[in-house]
Amino acid sequence: MQYDLRYLYTPTPVWLDLFFAATTLATFVMLILAVRRTLPTQAVSSLVGLISVWLAGLGLLAFTNFFQRLDTTPPHFIVAIGPPLLVIIGLFSTAKSRSWLSRLPLSNLTYLHIVRIPVELTLYGLYLYHQVPQLMTFEGGNYDILSGLTAPIVAYYTFRKRQIAPRWLLVWNVVALGLVLNIVILAVLSAPLPFQQLAFEQPNVGVLKLPYIWLPGFIVPSVLFSHGVAIFQLLSVNQPTHNSYKSDKTRAE
Repeated sequence: MQYDLRYLYTPTPVWLDLFFAATTLATFVMLILAVRRTLPTQAVSSLVGLISVWLAGLGLLAFTNFFQRLDTTPPHFIVAIGPPLLVIIGLFSTAKSRSWLSRLPLSNLTYLHIVRIPVELTLYGLYLYHQVPQLMTFEGGNYDILSGLTAPIVAYYTFRKRQIAPRWLLVWNVVALGLVLNIVILAVLSAPLPFQQLAFEQPNVGVLKLPYIWLPGFIVPSVLFSHGVAIFQLLSVNQPTHNSYKSDKTRAE
């Protein structure tokens, strides 16, 4: 079935571009705040530089319509999603990096999910401007905004009030991870790629453009990373070497 590409090169409104750019910046800041406690100053500076270069590179490629060239094999879109996913897999693959992951503060990583609220508002705005299908919004089959809305509540009652046990924080992370994976699957299957299965009347073309390429290339990997670290730590919460959850609760006191 042929997809409708009438809006592939249609510009998006500047106000929405700026709103999403600010959302990306907020994600960047919250991620750095989460990792800086466990890294030397020089390493934090290097990480800031690497992420900045990555975002700038993605932005430059999107500005030149690199991701909107749909007749390539493999699809150019892989350039945006492949490296971040490989980094995440790599971090969970070695004992040294897993030791570092076990020290990351779960409170910061939980609050990071607040960015999913403006992300969902952005997707709705893109839908109104014919850039993504309705099924990628909270009017369709995407309920990921619930993760963003509940994140500050869960974080507050877990790390401040100490009223949520580790097992329930684990449940929340698993459910919220399921919600983000749901929208990722919907987004991929509705993108104008060789394996598109959904939304042929309005494909997902918005995320191929600047600044929205930062959603699959940075924000979604940051969310997946945060959930992965949380689930890893919470499954290991009874082991003495994996005590970030306990440390967060101690600091909250």
